[in-house]
Amino acid sequence: MSNAGCSSVLPAPCRQAGHRAPLPLPAAPQFVARFRSNRRLRVTCASAAGHVSRIPPTEARRVRSLAGSRHRPPPLTRIRSGTPRCAYVEKMLVAETASLLDVHRKDREARIRKQLRKVELPPSPYDTAWVAMVPLRGSPHTPCFPQCVEWILQNQHENGSWDINDFGSSANKNVLLSTLACVLALEKWNLGQEHIRKGLHFIGRHFSLVMDEEIAAPTGFNMIFPGMLSLAIGAGLQFPVRQTDIDGILHQWEMELKRSVDGKTLAGQKSYGREAYMAYVSEGLGNLLDWNEVMKFQRKNGSLFNSPSTTAAALVHNYDDKALDYLNMIVSKFGGAVPTVYPLNMHCKLSMVDSLEKIGISRHFSSEIEGILDMAYSFWLQRDEEIMMDVATCAMAFRLLRMNGYDVSSDELSHLAEASNFHNSLQGYLSDTKSVLELYKASKVCVSEHELILDNIGNWSGSLLSEKLCSEGVQGLPILEVEYALKFPFYTTLERLDHKRNIEHFDARGSHILKTECLPYGINQELLALAVEDFTFSQSIYQDELLHLDRWVKENRLDQLQFARQKLTYCYLSAAATIFPPELSDARISWAKNGVLTTVVDDFFDVGGSKEELENLIALVEKWDEHHKDDFCSEQVRIVFCALYTTVNQLGSIASAVQNRDVKNHLIEIWLHLLRSMMTEAEWQRSQYVPTMEEYMTNGVVSFALGPIVLPALYCVGEKLLGSAVKNQEYSELFRLMSTCGRLLNDSQGFEREGSEGKLNSVSLLVLHSGGSMSVEAAKNAIQKSIVASRRDLLRLVLKEGTVVPRACKELFWKMCKILHLFYFRTDGFSSPKEMASAVNAVINEPLKLPS
Repeated sequence: MSNAGCSSVLPAPCRQAGHRAPLPLPAAPQFVARFRSNRRLRVTCASAAGHVSRIPPTEARRVRSLAGSRHRPPPLTRIRSGTPRCAYVEKMLVAETASLLDVHRKDREARIRKQLRKVELPPSPYDTAWVAMVPLRGSPHTPCFPQCVEWILQNQHENGSWDINDFGSSANKNVLLSTLACVLALEKWNLGQEHIRKGLHFIGRHFSLVMDEEIAAPTGFNMIFPGMLSLAIGAGLQFPVRQTDIDGILHQWEMELKRSVDGKTLAGQKSYGREAYMAYVSEGLGNLLDWNEVMKFQRKNGSLFNSPSTTAAALVHNYDDKALDYLNMIVSKFGGAVPTVYPLNMHCKLSMVDSLEKIGISRHFSSEIEGILDMAYSFWLQRDEEIMMDVATCAMAFRLLRMNGYDVSSDELSHLAEASNFHNSLQGYLSDTKSVLELYKASKVCVSEHELILDNIGNWSGSLLSEKLCSEGVQGLPILEVEYALKFPFYTTLERLDHKRNIEHFDARGSHILKTECLPYGINQELLALAVEDFTFSQSIYQDELLHLDRWVKENRLDQLQFARQKLTYCYLSAAATIFPPELSDARISWAKNGVLTTVVDDFFDVGGSKEELENLIALVEKWDEHHKDDFCSEQVRIVFCALYTTVNQLGSIASAVQNRDVKNHLIEIWLHLLRSMMTEAEWQRSQYVPTMEEYMTNGVVSFALGPIVLPALYCVGEKLLGSAVKNQEYSELFRLMSTCGRLLNDSQGFEREGSEGKLNSVSLLVLHSGGSMSVEAAKNAIQKSIVASRRDLLRLVLKEGTVVPRACKELFWKMCKILHLFYFRTDGFSSPKEMASAVNAVINEPLKLPS
């Protein structure tokens, strides 16, 4: 045996065979430890300098206070630069700062975990006021819930308002609504005259806000506020407001009321959505409503729409045991102040899971997320009202459960398959964009060609969102979020790129606007802080890894190959943007190095190598350790093979250490399989052979060169991948579906370019074999259908539970599929250098841009 032709360590230019004995491969754990320890030192120093994460003021003070503690280092002025003692001081400061940051991070994670386990809903002065107005049965002059009345008396602000907002907003329509409700409650029980006076003056000072249509309003404000205003005036309360302004508000209310009460659909039938809306805002309508009709919307828990205020208003006008039980339950649970909606537990928890995934920190809370999704799945199977009665919650639950491997049927969304059904719902009547967007996202998680319900939902919801963008705009959601969802389906996105965009546009306030503003997500600021820290830390690692890869390219002389495209940054982007957790460095390095090598080999077979050189390269790979210094027919072959040899050996050593078994031979087989398939294509082109479509695709899924990129990385994602799993049909099918997507996407976008080079691909083969009956456009459409089918089948297999290939490994196939869809989204992206430049910078180099 002789492998003197190439050294087994990362070389400077590949050493001349026979000049020295080959060095043994370093053990994989040593290589990784060496690389990571250097990176850790750099990152930690950056943290100390403020480049990774801003130290909270309390911790910064603690760092400064170290000068007066027993940890105080010797004065730097008394230490000469470069001395061991100076290095010791720096090391101590770095370690102390890193320790403080670690403690702060753990505290933050603990607070988030607490909120994930138990959602804390803040009190709603508005809803509390309505509950306070409910009289004791049989005693109309006695409050049923005196503790709510007491809370109102104890919680008025100095400016006369009632508000739980901690963000410094002195007045808005939400605060005015809450203040008026509290004033009405006190007036009803003839209490707190000074509170009433201050509340009326607050409303008077800011009454202009009520009439300003440009200011965002809670749901139903134009019905509820004027209705309560009329009630207050009827009770003898006097507002320091011009009578003409009051008359104007009441006139608009009467007109709106007439339209709503008398409104018909075009078919002449009453709209369920309108009826639901009238019931939802019933506290502003009083005796104008038929309360028996309103009670038709009562839920199993006794509430109306899970709204304490609506339920309380119903009790004021129409006694009901179940409604009273509901209010007794929430007052018992929350004390004197009730939330604006209850239960909202599942909606809040699913929203938090969604946020954690969108900003890239869900991996830190996997057990908590699993618990939430298990509960949501149980609710889903029971068709629980908490999920099923709200469109947005139902759609979000479907998407999150399906994408996390739960078996949920799209049949549960059948009532929303048609746009008319949505428009006839409460959310449809309110033109709730969030619900439409959630439905659109859910429709894209399709795993079967028979899920026509999802197709229908996707069609009408996408059209409706587009219409909203073009006409009245988007209410309650950032326009960018809707535009992005329409422009980039979830299978064309890179996770880390999405994380960055979502972090930069993250709503730290996290309010949920109902009839009054609800702020159940007080933890959102913690989520944002953790996400910023996590992303910034990851970027520093990505930059170090890219420097390491750049050295690797030069050491292997790959940059000296004139025929080869230099695609290092793109190859690394596809790794960093999808295999993003910092701890998965081995998988990223394997992915990127093999990506570079497959590009080199592809170009070698396409344009760089002669027939003799290609055969020589394959023969060398077949020999592997048995190759000899005299086996290279050219310097090009020497460079390519030596890079392959040293890199595959090194990555094989790392993967073998992770798997605790020797997998190097499998990596060699993967490469040999690729080279032989590339040789087949080269021979076809040389002999001008026209393969059948079946021959082309059987060979093409291998020659597309995803095998050496994806398959070795499977060994490095923290899961044991057994030899039996690698030989299983499921493993082969995952690879086939992923590679089919890539091959066909490339063929569809690169048809013109490859045609000009005299190459055949699936598009041209379909046209040729049709005997002239199929046009190029028809062939592209057929190819597109095959792409959709392969993508859908791949997603189904990836999400399927209880399979032989571990989920973390299966996800790499899906991640590569998403990369391919993005790279070939509009052009042959991998061959268009400018197409991906902004993505590379965004993930690896550019720091986060957060609002000041």
